[in-house]
Amino acid sequence: MTRTPLGGLTRTGAALVATALTAALSAPLAAHADSSGGPGPLVLIGGSLADERIYQEIVELAGGPRARFGIVTASSVPESWDPDAGTDRCNNSRCNGEYYADLLLEHGAGSAEWIPVDLDHLDNAESAEVVEQVGSMDGFFFGGGDQYRYVTTLLRGPEHEDSAVLAAIRERLEQGALVAGTSAGAAIQQQGPMVTGGDSYQGVRDGSSPGYFDDPTVLGYLEEGGFGFFGHGLVDTHFAERGRQGRMMRLAADTGQDRVFGVDEDTALVATGAGRMRVVGSGAVHVLDLRRARAGSERGEWSVSGVRWSALTHGDAYDAVSWTASPGEGKAPLRPSGSFARKGKDVFSSYDAPRRNPGEMLRLARELADSGRSTGVDGLTYERSPRFVVELDKTDGFAAYRSSAEGVSFMDLRVGVFRY
Repeated sequence: MTRTPLGGLTRTGAALVATALTAALSAPLAAHADSSGGPGPLVLIGGSLADERIYQEIVELAGGPRARFGIVTASSVPESWDPDAGTDRCNNSRCNGEYYADLLLEHGAGSAEWIPVDLDHLDNAESAEVVEQVGSMDGFFFGGGDQYRYVTTLLRGPEHEDSAVLAAIRERLEQGALVAGTSAGAAIQQQGPMVTGGDSYQGVRDGSSPGYFDDPTVLGYLEEGGFGFFGHGLVDTHFAERGRQGRMMRLAADTGQDRVFGVDEDTALVATGAGRMRVVGSGAVHVLDLRRARAGSERGEWSVSGVRWSALTHGDAYDAVSWTASPGEGKAPLRPSGSFARKGKDVFSSYDAPRRNPGEMLRLARELADSGRSTGVDGLTYERSPRFVVELDKTDGFAAYRSSAEGVSFMDLRVGVFRY
């Protein structure tokens, strides 16, 4: 195929969830265990996947040329909803499944086939034939779209109990099979409160609410979380590009969570067991540590201080048990320049800004890391009613590293958000 499936929803498409899907939340089946995942590896991708290294990693971890993959794309619109179905412009669950299957085969997988569960095939989530298909797989790849469609197709009831197909995937993960997901397919893997939408400015200003909202700027979340395969913290995708640091600091603080993993586009967080993780790809994986954070009020508006932020690039490692990051092999400590860090004026990369600055908060942090004359820098929100300031400061434990190929990674930058 020449087409590329969407890694996530557009802002106009984010509200399109069919009300007729309530039937998919019916009879409860076997509940999943409260665990942080089994012995199989997890690969969480931030969307817009193109990096060859990530595909190669997925295939290798699943068994290389012997690996049999099942592709799950239930987060995409079904074929019956797609006016371009059957053409090279298609963007639906079936053709997206074929697209990812072809890519995995190109990267050395032994076989790859679509698992036919979507909004056109709800009954297949309980099909013995599909369960048997799942049981033969060594790896599973979950595509992007809208993670709520995964909820409505593969989970059951208010307690989010497993459908027969999801129970079979869970069993294969416990037996050592790989689970990978991009964009919505990564977000759905988490155990804690799962974000369903929202922009950073509105999230910081208004707070979070449980549910799924038609307004894509409202910070919503599902209290029950997703599949529960990843239990080390909240997960978000398209992270730096869409300025999602603000929404996830607010969601974590509101729901009593102390860690967030934000994954950039074309980047993967690879978790291989016992809390061991590493970064693969062209962007960064961001770890927000809220153990020492304090949320409160500043002149009538929400505020938070004491968040610690690490941005890790290709080859860097993270230990979720000890909460420590380490640079990849061959990365040298960054030697700061003599310049000052510049203040930012669109810190959350607002969609309302006439000249939106994707990745602005990460740019500010890296410029601060590279500055030998600044110990802190401020970034302002584009919106002014009210306006917020994000304060970034180097801590005593701050460290930064440079790689000619991967750019700057840093650890333990202090973050605060206040009314300006």
